[in-house]
Amino acid sequence: MSTLGIPDWLARQYPFTPRSFITARGARMSYLDEGPRTDEAVLMVHGNPTWSFYYRELIRELAPGMRCVVPDHVGMGLSEKPAEYDYTLATRIADLEALVASLGLKKVHLVVHDWGGAIGMGWAGRHSGLVERIVILNTAAFRAPWIPARIAVCRAPIIGPLIVRGLNGFALPATTMAMHRRALTAEEKRAYLFPYDSWANRVAVSAFVRDIPLRPADRSWSTLTAVEEGLAQFREQPALIIWGGQDFCFNDRFLGRWREIWPKAQVERIADAGHYVLEDAKEEVVPRVRAFLEDGVARP
Repeated sequence: MSTLGIPDWLARQYPFTPRSFITARGARMSYLDEGPRTDEAVLMVHGNPTWSFYYRELIRELAPGMRCVVPDHVGMGLSEKPAEYDYTLATRIADLEALVASLGLKKVHLVVHDWGGAIGMGWAGRHSGLVERIVILNTAAFRAPWIPARIAVCRAPIIGPLIVRGLNGFALPATTMAMHRRALTAEEKRAYLFPYDSWANRVAVSAFVRDIPLRPADRSWSTLTAVEEGLAQFREQPALIIWGGQDFCFNDRFLGRWREIWPKAQVERIADAGHYVLEDAKEEVVPRVRAFLEDGVARP
C-alpha cells in the first residue's frame, strides 16, 4: 500500500497526489491538482461510472507545463461516498463551483466527458468570463428524451438499484461496452472498478443513472434546461469536439446536436472508437487535445 492509501498496483497507473475539499454539504471531495501553480488551469470533469483515473494519460501529458485540476464527484472515485447526499445535477454543479472558487482560478480550459458535460458546462454557464477553451468528449449538456434500453432498466425503481448496486451491473459492463477499438487491460479494468467494490460504494453510480432527466417532471430537468440555454454564449469560444463513432449511448445524434449548437467548433470523429474515446483512442486523442490547449494556455 502506498503512503497515500492507494494500492501500489493502482499507484503505478495513477501516480498522482489526491487532495481533499469539503463541499457545502459536508462531504469530502477528492481531486487532483497537478502541474505548475498558476491561476490558469485545465479542468477535467468526468461522468458515470468513471472517475479521475479516466484522465490519467492526459494529465501525464499536460501537467509538466499546464496546471490540471481533476475532481472526483462526491460518491465517485476516491471521494467520500455518503449514503445520504443530494446526488443531483444541481448539487454536482455547485460542488464543482465551490471547488474552483476555492482554488482561485482566473482562467479555465474545460475538458468534459459523459455526464461531466452537463456538470462542467453547468459550471461554465455561470462563469463564462473564466472559460477559455473547451474540449468535448462524447457527452451531452442538453436535453435528450431517450436513453438506451440497457441504461433505462438501470434507472427503473427497485430493479435498477438491484442491478447497479447489487450486481455492479453498470460500472462492470462499462469496462467492455464503452470500448471498441481495443480492450481494457486487466489492470485498467481493476482500476476503473476499484472505487465501486460494494453496495455502499456504488450509491452514486446508481444515483447518477436515476438522476438522468428525460421529461419535465424529472427533478433535474429544469437544471439541465438551464445548462442547455447557457451553451449559446460559447458559440464563438474555441472548442474542440472529439467523438468516438462507436458510442452505444452518446451516438452521432448527440454529435449532430453539438454541431448545431456550436457550428464553429472543430470536430474530429474517430469512427472506430467507443464511448471511452480518450481511453480507446488515446494515442490520437491525447496529443490532439494537448495541441488544441497549447494554443490557448499561457506557459509558465
